[in-house]
Amino acid sequence: MASIFSKIVAGEIPCHKIAETEDFLAFLDVFPVAPGHTLVIPKKEIDYLFAMDDDLYTGLLQFAKKIAPALQKAVPCKRIGVSVIGLEVPHAHVHLIPLNSMADMDFGSKLKMTSEELAETTEKIRQALEAEN
Repeated sequence: MASIFSKIVAGEIPCHKIAETEDFLAFLDVFPVAPGHTLVIPKKEIDYLFAMDDDLYTGLLQFAKKIAPALQKAVPCKRIGVSVIGLEVPHAHVHLIPLNSMADMDFGSKLKMTSEELAETTEKIRQALEAEN
C-alpha cells in the first residue's frame, strides 16, 4: 500500500509544494511543530532513510540543503533544525524546522494552521528560494 507521501507525489493528495526535482519533493507539513516546518522526501518510496542507496541519500540531503536558506529567509529564525524520526510515515523523509529555541523541536506539540496560512508560508519560501537561485 502506498504511503501518504507517495500519494502526494502521485498528485492524489494535495500539498503545499515548495520545490521539486525529478527525484525529490519539499512541502509544508500540515501538522507543523513550528511555522514553516517542511518535509523533504525522495519521490521513490523507501521506508527507512538508511535503506536508501548512497546517491539517493546524499541527493536528498543536498536537496534539503538548498531549501534550508530560503526557509530561514521566509520564516525568520536562529537556525533551521533537521530531524529524521521515521516512525510516523513509512516513507523516508527529513524535517526542516525553523528554530528559535529547543522547544520549537517538540513533536508532541503541533500547531493548527489554516490552509491559507500554509499557502502564504509556502509562497514566502518559494519566493526566497527563487531569490537564492
